[in-house]
Amino acid sequence: MLEIIIALILGGLVGSFLNVVAHRLPVMMKREWVAECAEIDGAKVEYADEYPERFNIAVPASRCPKCNSQIKPWFNIPVFGWLMLRGKCNDCSAPISARYPIVEGVTAILSAATVWQFGATLEGLFWLGFVWSLVALTLIDLDEMILPDKITLPLVWAGILWHLWSQTLPLETVIIGAMAGYLSLWSVYWLFKLITGKEGMGYGDFKLFAAFGAWFGWEALPLIILLSAAAGAVIGLIQQRIRAGQPMAFGPYLCVAAIVYLFFGEQIMAWYLGSMF
Repeated sequence: MLEIIIALILGGLVGSFLNVVAHRLPVMMKREWVAECAEIDGAKVEYADEYPERFNIAVPASRCPKCNSQIKPWFNIPVFGWLMLRGKCNDCSAPISARYPIVEGVTAILSAATVWQFGATLEGLFWLGFVWSLVALTLIDLDEMILPDKITLPLVWAGILWHLWSQTLPLETVIIGAMAGYLSLWSVYWLFKLITGKEGMGYGDFKLFAAFGAWFGWEALPLIILLSAAAGAVIGLIQQRIRAGQPMAFGPYLCVAAIVYLFFGEQIMAWYLGSMF
């Protein structure tokens, strides 16, 4: 029980950090692109954003975006800090999005569930890293409609290395899973583009699905894509984005489907096979 409580607290702290990552990593990436373009053109680097010159995951300290006052450490306590502030800045009373405590709470629950399932072991630690990565990718894709290589590619290699070391799955199953994950969505992308002339998804989705193949093996991919497509279709119809022709990030649905598979994949497959036979 103590392990679950520790995982719950740790998950809340990590969720707070992931909120920062989701906000700052895209800004850092855009700055890298600007710097690369300026280097090619031989021009001076000029960033078209409101952030200070020195900007990364750790610097500057968290501030209110409206009045620029620094947020005091005790108000950064996951969930409780937002509740203490009653969802408003302590200095200017500007509203603070409920997304922050929601992400912290969800990450805490997922972390506790992961330790409950895998234990406080090295395997549990690896799966915690997997779950935390998916939370970050979901937030970034919802905000920016990108799945950064800085997260997806290490996730692919981490899955392969984990199974290489642990022998939990045969290495050929893992390698084929990574290849099948990437090539399956890559094929769908080009087929859709040839038929419609439009891009149906981004390359980040290919890499993310490859990571799932590396972590779960190729046998898991059909169920994950089915779950993600069903979730995307339902939510898309609710938001009327499909009818309106507006783009919709697919990464979050892939991430949700992978987490569902992580905790309930065996039960779903057993139920499905049982209903078939």
